[in-house]
Formats: sequence, structure tokens, C-alpha cells
Amino acid sequence: MSDRKAETRDATAADQRYEVAVIGGGPAGLTTALYAARLGHETAVFDRGGGRAAMMKDTHNVIGTPESVSGNEFLSTAVEQIRSYGADYRREFVTAVEQTDGAFALETTDGSAVADSVVLATGFSDGRPEPPLPRTGRGLHYCLHCDAYMFVDEPVYVMGHGDSAAHVAMIMLNVTDEVDLLLRGDEPTWSDETARMLEGHPVDVVREDVTGVRNGDDGWLEALEFADGTSREYTGGFAMYGSEYNNDLAASLGAELNDDGTVAVDDHGRTSVDGLYAVGDLTPGHNQIPVAMGQGAKAGIAIHKSLREFPKSIAELEAEGAVSPSDVPAMAAGLRSQASEHSAAEGD
Repeated sequence: MSDRKAETRDATAADQRYEVAVIGGGPAGLTTALYAARLGHETAVFDRGGGRAAMMKDTHNVIGTPESVSGNEFLSTAVEQIRSYGADYRREFVTAVEQTDGAFALETTDGSAVADSVVLATGFSDGRPEPPLPRTGRGLHYCLHCDAYMFVDEPVYVMGHGDSAAHVAMIMLNVTDEVDLLLRGDEPTWSDETARMLEGHPVDVVREDVTGVRNGDDGWLEALEFADGTSREYTGGFAMYGSEYNNDLAASLGAELNDDGTVAVDDHGRTSVDGLYAVGDLTPGHNQIPVAMGQGAKAGIAIHKSLREFPKSIAELEAEGAVSPSDVPAMAAGLRSQASEHSAAEGD
């Protein structure tokens, strides 16, 4: 067994060493941690809490998961799963990461840690319009592909003044014939091409700002009130004001960023920095839980292939000699013990 894996580790120690440190506790980060831990790597998730998944009132488009499951319930179950395989879950905010001598040093709000590989799963924050607003998840939504189904044949608004808002308004015509595009006093910033497209679709552009919100007894949106004294009934709608990617750690490590602020990665989440991965909403692609989970799985497997002790290459065998029976298995004793406990619990 290598000296690295033979080290005794205390999960509460400030200088805890891990093979894999995942920064961000959403679906992508937790799935990465699940794969890394089950594949025998000492793993920790550093999670400041919150995030887009935690905001979900209901879970949509996740096969096998009832829609009655909230985002917090979904994430809590995932945390229990990774812990059952021996991963640490640390409710800490990572303030800085530095790479030295082939390892990563993490500074957090509660201490520090060292890891061989780091996975960034820090996501992004949706741009929010100014109040007054409907309640998030009860009339105000951000994910078209998650929530459009909720508004089939219902009156819908889209807030925003750019190309994305105009396109989402036109896309919503696939499920309903009542779509308003709310500029909220802003001037349109969409392109001439988008303007021509918008003119050819039955979308009502409302220029006045929103001055009030009327909710039903169940908390769901019923109507919005406007500066001209009118009101319009809506079941819900979408705010489209852009996204702010949480890419500060990636940038500080010198990882390549795309023009939109996402982190550039290959098909398995590898960034331009050796040993640094990125998954989920921080990377290009659809912002969906199943997509994020798939990215986490692929990154976890890629990390395993980069860290696993065996098989030794011909060059390593020639330099170090044959693998001794005393050198195997390579999995740390704590994770092996956890695996035995997990198997016993499943058999009960």
C-alpha cells in the first residue's frame, strides 16, 4: 500500500488529506463524490449550502424520483448516500485553492485540506429582476426545460429584454397560446433578427413595469399588476436576466474559461489544469439534474483511472519490481471497513 493511502486520517483535522476534493454540493458534485468514494478514493465534499437545486420546490425530469420530492430532500438523500460509502461531507465555504507540488491546498471558512484532485461543482447564480416578484417556485421559474410542462394551456409571462427572453417567450408557444413578454420598463436589447422573429409570433410585449403581485391562498401566483393600472392573470412564468458563473476558483488556478464564463472541459470534466475537473452548471451544456449527474459520473470514473494504484505499467514494474501481495488491496483501510459495513447493512 502506498504511503499516501496508509496515512491515518482524521475527518475533523484542519489539514485533512484527501485523494478527491469536490467543491460544491449539488447533483453534479455529489454524484462525482459518490463514484469516487465507491471506487475506493478518500473523498470529501465541501458545500457552502444553497444552490439552484436546493431552491427546487419539486423535482422534475429525474427518472425514478417522485415530483413531490423537494430539492432539499433530494440533496439530503444524496449526502446520506455518499456518507454511507465513507466520503466526508463538510459544510464549509472554500475561499481559495492553490496547486503546489502536484497537490491542491484548500482554504475554507473552517480550516484547510489537501487533495490530489479537485472537482469544481460551484454552478452559477441566476440573474434576478427587481421586486415585486412572485415567489420562486410558485410563479417565478428559471428552468424552461424543467417547468414548461407545468404551464400547458395556461397564461404565462417571460421577464427580460434580451435575446434569451424573446426566444423563451416564443418557445413557450409550443405549450400555450397565452404568452406575454414583460420588459418591465426596459428597452429591448434583442437583435434585429430576433425582433423580426418576434413580430411573426403571437407574443404580447408589455412595456410597463410590474408594481404588484397577487397570489392565491395556496401561495401560487394569480396575477401581476402594472404601472399603468392594469393587471394580467398568469399561472407562472420565467425570468431571463442572464447567469453569473461561480468561476473564481477556476480562474485563480489558471483554468481556461469560455467567453460566457463557463469552464472549458473535455468530455470527462477535465480542465486545462492537470488534476482539476469541473462538472455541472459551471460547464457548457444543458442545466439539468440528469445531465449534471451524468457529468459527475464520468468525472468520477476519469478521476479513478488517474488515481488508482493498479495495474502498474511495464515501466513501473521494471523500475519498482513486481507488486507484492502485501501491497494489495490499495483501498485505504477506512474505506474498506466502510464497504464491509455497507454490504452488511444492505443484507439486513
